[in-house]
Amino acid sequence: MADAHAKPNHDYHLVNPSPWPLIGSASVFVTAIGAILWMKHIPFGSAQMGPYIFAAGMLGVLYTMMSWWMDVIHEANVDHAHTRVVQISHRYGMLLFIASEVMFFVAWFWAYFDVSLYPSEAIEYTRTAFTGGHWPPKGIEPFDPWHLPLFNTLILLTSGTTVTWAHHALLHNDRRSLKIGLIITVLLGALFTCVQAYEYSHADFGFSGNIFGATFFMATGFHGVHVVIGTIFLLVCLIRAYAGQFTPRQHLGFEFAAWYWHFVDVVWLFLFASIYVFGSWGSAVEAAH
Repeated sequence: MADAHAKPNHDYHLVNPSPWPLIGSASVFVTAIGAILWMKHIPFGSAQMGPYIFAAGMLGVLYTMMSWWMDVIHEANVDHAHTRVVQISHRYGMLLFIASEVMFFVAWFWAYFDVSLYPSEAIEYTRTAFTGGHWPPKGIEPFDPWHLPLFNTLILLTSGTTVTWAHHALLHNDRRSLKIGLIITVLLGALFTCVQAYEYSHADFGFSGNIFGATFFMATGFHGVHVVIGTIFLLVCLIRAYAGQFTPRQHLGFEFAAWYWHFVDVVWLFLFASIYVFGSWGSAVEAAH
């Protein structure tokens, strides 16, 4: 009988049977049920169990993610299954994922520009009631783009240079610079999140009740979530760097984290230019008159 664990005579990786797709799907289903019960205030039995069901589902999702990624790390570092051909396929997969994320943000930009460029569109017969016929709507005081938003822009641009420094350090097998660059990048990502939370707490408008707040918080809020995810992504890379799991020739996990972080940087530049700078022009003109 042939050895089931013998190294195949090809460069492709045939993944072993895994429980994580099934467990992950069940966890996502539980999370969705919990979110619906929670948001709709639907009792489960005689008590409001929505938040607890949601939390249980999220724990399952997080456990699945951690376990599945640990299996992938094991495949790369122990089984040596990530050949050059496999790495190319992984790169294509990551590029397609980032492309899907680009289209995700295109939707929010579309929603914002549609209402901001056409605040009194006749076809949308209720739009004038929400906007007053101009942008930003009356009573809305947008953020000054040249204070906290500009500071956050500088933070993200700096973090983009530090993660690039860390990547080049790894390519030259400079472990010390790799760790320093990742530490600085993670700290800058956490600082960005703190500044954005502070900014949100001082907003003169809310999410509900006005279309400006809805489009603003959906676009910048989802970007903030991506910053948190990217920061965690890089933190895991930092832990792996201390564990010595990256080599100059094989470091897909870190490379993908750097790609993702640069994507987050670019999206923020568009957000800053369109929602913060462009979105405050109407308010400045109104104030001048």
